[in-house]
Amino acid sequence: MNLTDPKTLSDFLSHHGVAARKGLGQHFLCSPSAVSAVVGRLDGIEGVLEIGPGPGVLTGALCDAGKKVIALEIDAEMAALLPESAPCASVLRIDALKADLAEILQRLPQPCAVVSNLPYYITAPLVSAIANARQHYAKSVLMMQKEVGERYLARPGERERGSISVYLQALFGIKKVANVPKGAFLPPPKVDSLILEFKPLPEANYEEPFFRFVREGFTQPRKTLVNNLSAHNRLRVEEALTELGLSSTIRPHELTLPSWTKLFEAICQ
Repeated sequence: MNLTDPKTLSDFLSHHGVAARKGLGQHFLCSPSAVSAVVGRLDGIEGVLEIGPGPGVLTGALCDAGKKVIALEIDAEMAALLPESAPCASVLRIDALKADLAEILQRLPQPCAVVSNLPYYITAPLVSAIANARQHYAKSVLMMQKEVGERYLARPGERERGSISVYLQALFGIKKVANVPKGAFLPPPKVDSLILEFKPLPEANYEEPFFRFVREGFTQPRKTLVNNLSAHNRLRVEEALTELGLSSTIRPHELTLPSWTKLFEAICQ
């Protein structure tokens, strides 16, 4: 069954009397090239945790590629379709935001990966949950709204850079896999998407106080870092910036990850 064909997918859904639910942010991928882009990043991966499989378009392709798949699906109607579209997958009717992802990942053969066509309305908390389980998988391949993906990729000096950019880049090597146009989904969303690959960095040893400091530094992204770090001694902040060879008027999006690290150590430790 080739559910990457829009008509076949539409007929499959109609046959079962189900449709995408707006309240769950459902837009079902139906693009052979996008599915191939995801599966192509999983060479050497034995097990896959898929979050939000929907009717099983990507799930079926993962099964065909010989992966052991556990799929988390909150929608009962969609979960009921998966035994037909992806019979090899183990389906868990559970909210991914409430699931113990680390425990579920340990059920899979290693090395394993996380894949998801992320619902737009819960992208941020779901990415955080996946990041928190990073010690239990080799990589994650995630599809998301293009604007969000560009923020995750933003380099120092780029206006899109925010605290989430620093957070994710501190923990992962992030690569763009592919652009996915809105027409690759049924029903089509209003925006285009990106597929990104996240590989956990083994040397990453950042802890919550550092990320809290970074978030504080981005309180008002267009203001200077000195102003955003007003809870700290202003003179000490200015001195630390000078010691790092940085201007006292620098803004948070201009700092590199090493500069954030050294600034945190100079001010908070």
